[in-house]
Amino acid sequence: MLRDASLSAVLAGFVAVVVSYSGTLVIVLAAASAGHLDPARTTSWVWAISLGSGLTCIGLSLRTRMPVITAWSTPGAALLVTSLGAYPYAEAVGAFLISGAVIALIGLTGVFGWLMRQVPAAVVSAMLAGILFGFGTHVFTSLKTAPVIAGSVLLAYLLAKRLLPRYAVLVALAAGVAGSAATSRLHVRLHTVELARPVLTAPEFSLASLVGIAVPLIVATLASQNAPGMAVLSASGYRPGDRLLIGTTGVASTVLAPFGSHAVNLAAITAAICTGPEAHPDPRRRYVAGVSCGACYVLIGAFGSTLVAFFAGLPGELVAAVAGVALFGALAGGLTGAVKEEKDREAALITFLATASGVTLFGIGSAFWGLVFGVAAHLVLSGRRRGRTAGA
Repeated sequence: MLRDASLSAVLAGFVAVVVSYSGTLVIVLAAASAGHLDPARTTSWVWAISLGSGLTCIGLSLRTRMPVITAWSTPGAALLVTSLGAYPYAEAVGAFLISGAVIALIGLTGVFGWLMRQVPAAVVSAMLAGILFGFGTHVFTSLKTAPVIAGSVLLAYLLAKRLLPRYAVLVALAAGVAGSAATSRLHVRLHTVELARPVLTAPEFSLASLVGIAVPLIVATLASQNAPGMAVLSASGYRPGDRLLIGTTGVASTVLAPFGSHAVNLAAITAAICTGPEAHPDPRRRYVAGVSCGACYVLIGAFGSTLVAFFAGLPGELVAAVAGVALFGALAGGLTGAVKEEKDREAALITFLATASGVTLFGIGSAFWGLVFGVAAHLVLSGRRRGRTAGA
């Protein structure tokens, strides 16, 4: 691995972690607040999802030699914001445990992978483009609220892309930090550094918590996280083994559930940062980005909420702009794959629009519905063509 290591790959892993902790962790903390968890259990929750994400990133990336990026379930955390307070915490932990075990079973049996292989490649690429579309536009919407920060990120990225393409994201990040400091928007303060202390909670089980938490958590994690995560790897030219990846993250979720982990799964947005040419021109050496991401997860998780405060001090516009430019390559690849085959363009367009819309139905995010609408459109349109061909 030392021979394959590169600064660009290590940086890609770090940027992925910055995006994770600066954005979606807020939803986890909101869920903890809604469930009336004390600081010790909240810190344990952060420790558990960080450790699970970190160890699976490192282990799976080294095992597969692919940049496998995992994270906690964002739609799952959003679900818990509205439901966690309605159940005793021990029953919620029991629901987390059941959810992880079911996801592991679905992954290990190969059912999930078989379903994903039935989806046309153009639809998968369009779903990826729809997921990343909003992050691309955030680079420019940030110009309105923080023109110096977002402008410096974009300008530095473009200049570095021409002169030092492998380090374009690093240069953009440095420029954004400098712009944040110059405009007094950098509020990073670490008063004390303390190791996290995991809190073990014995799970309890009830039909109400299984129906109210476990079932929607399983659906949201598989449909809104693991499906796009597999799509990101496939769109980047890799052949992800669904049994190993989904099965492993499900097992990690199950083991860490008593410490508060609601779900560990494949990432999509942060994965796209690590799977493109910005991480490394050679796809065979990009797995280092996955190892780097995992190491950062473990480090931050070990210190719990202490280092989370560091990321909370970064301006939102800085995170949005850096994430946006880091995802330009993946977004371009998704759009290219979506329109490559003329016969699949309409289905791909429907997939892209549904995914980019951000619509949520029955508690399930737009990535899943984009996939559903795209596959439905593909079946209708391809059936129509076959009918015309037979009639001729």
